[in-house]
Amino acid sequence: MQTVTTIGLDIAKSVFQVHGIDAEGKVVIRRQLKRRYVLAFFQKLAPCLVGIEACASSHHWSRELKGLGHTVRLMPPAYVKPYVKRQKNDAADAEAICEAVTRANMRFVATKTPEQQSCLMLHRTRHLFVRQQTAVINAIQPISPSTGSSRRSDAMVLRNCSGSSPIRVTNGCPRLRARALPRSAPSCGCSRRRSWSSTV
Repeated sequence: MQTVTTIGLDIAKSVFQVHGIDAEGKVVIRRQLKRRYVLAFFQKLAPCLVGIEACASSHHWSRELKGLGHTVRLMPPAYVKPYVKRQKNDAADAEAICEAVTRANMRFVATKTPEQQSCLMLHRTRHLFVRQQTAVINAIQPISPSTGSSRRSDAMVLRNCSGSSPIRVTNGCPRLRARALPRSAPSCGCSRRRSWSSTV
């Protein structure tokens, strides 16, 4: 078998698609791999260039393949899409990835470490909680007019989820007014700058 120099790897939940070419651009490998056989397959190959579309799990596979001696480059899916030649399927995507990774003007995504991914997960989880809190507030606010109260001072104050402060109810009004207390940045050690105090 001819030496494989470049591989386009289309990752999925269970079945991965591999498209490999040699130095002359001829197709050498075009096959499907189940998830448990991916690392065993790349262990048998000589070090080569592997292209993967950037996503949450692509950073894991990038670290694993780099550990086997391969050169891995992650690309945004939007930059790979123009290279799809026919209808979208796993084989066409793998071929497009293989072609896109060889382009000199292609932009690549740096592989994240597990610590960096954990930090991003923390930011996204907090953002989810803020959106859920805002949704609850917006759902409860219209209840106030039905009780005959329209004063802003008649409110329930939401505290942080630590439960250190009780919920204060004035005049028995069910109207809800959220005041998000200033929160300190999570101790994840990341350098991402963000304003952690907000008022809803």
